[in-house]
Amino acid sequence: MASNRTFVFSAVAAVVVGLGIWHWRDELVPASQKSNKSKFKPGKDGRYTISAKGIKAQFIPYGATLTNLYVKDKRGNDVDVVLGYDDVDFYPVDPGHPVYNAIPGRYVNRLKGAQFTVGTKTYHTEKNDSTNTLHSGSNNWSYRFWDVTSLASDSITFSISDAEGESKGFPGRVEASVTYSVADGKWNIRMEATSPEAKTPLMLTQHTYFNLEAYRNPSTDNIWSHTLHMPYAKRFLPIDSFGLPTGAIASVTPGHIMDFASQPDLPFGRARDTPDFATNAGTEGYNHFWLFDDVPSPETVVLTLASPWNGIKADLRTDQRGVQIYSTGWSDGSAGLKSTQGTDKVKTMGRSSAVAIEPHDLVDGVNK
Repeated sequence: MASNRTFVFSAVAAVVVGLGIWHWRDELVPASQKSNKSKFKPGKDGRYTISAKGIKAQFIPYGATLTNLYVKDKRGNDVDVVLGYDDVDFYPVDPGHPVYNAIPGRYVNRLKGAQFTVGTKTYHTEKNDSTNTLHSGSNNWSYRFWDVTSLASDSITFSISDAEGESKGFPGRVEASVTYSVADGKWNIRMEATSPEAKTPLMLTQHTYFNLEAYRNPSTDNIWSHTLHMPYAKRFLPIDSFGLPTGAIASVTPGHIMDFASQPDLPFGRARDTPDFATNAGTEGYNHFWLFDDVPSPETVVLTLASPWNGIKADLRTDQRGVQIYSTGWSDGSAGLKSTQGTDKVKTMGRSSAVAIEPHDLVDGVNK
């Protein structure tokens, strides 16, 4: 008898603040031509591979990016459940730069008005999202080549040194690393950063895009076939037309368009027929931050994404304040799928066909 398969991904940020204040381009050349200062070399396909029972993950130094994540479905088949490209050399030159499964930084999500204040000094950052800053601008860490500083069969560590001025408008040097490890159906992410010379905002995330069905569900290629449960997410941040928090914190009631807390296995697309769904995020679906409240411990599962079709479930554990959920409503359907995904009829990433799950602290929190 086929049984459901659950894999766990955990995201932990351990920021040594030093003089930092928050707890938490390179040249666009082909990845295969970029000099690698590390003594650790990738495989022939340009990827670094780590694996354990029931799970295999592959990475590239550009953006410290996860390119492939294979887990088992209920029939024991390997399924690649994250978005990406077959050609590793395309990541640095992709004009859309959707931050596929990379580490943006040094401050993720949006900064209102492209500015923040530390003490009595106001710093101005790059306006790359209308009048605001998204993910620290167009030279954020997802645009850069990280160094591989440690590699084992089940873990890999990437490191980056971000000099003052490289992240446009942010003060001080930052030293950061991310360690990815796998163990028996688990994918662990540990991010560390320190600002030793100046106070600067630090907030990191792993910007993973999931489709647990790998675009092979014969009934649909969208993400609404999945279910989502966030038992501790009973509040969220309403957003304005720019995707920024309005300053309010709203409560979620059972049956509300934002309710994924009231019961397990709520269909992700259950609100599609409601009047507000088509414009809920400036487009259809979601691009919002939910707060986690009263979580017993960092080992508690705070989010479960699942596919009833193939039995794959992904459980999230994190020490972060909440999670940004983006259901890819802005996708134009032109991005191609990997050869590990799709069917003869489904070859591109359509609108609302994946979900980005981004655990981190409060959006624009440095300005609150």
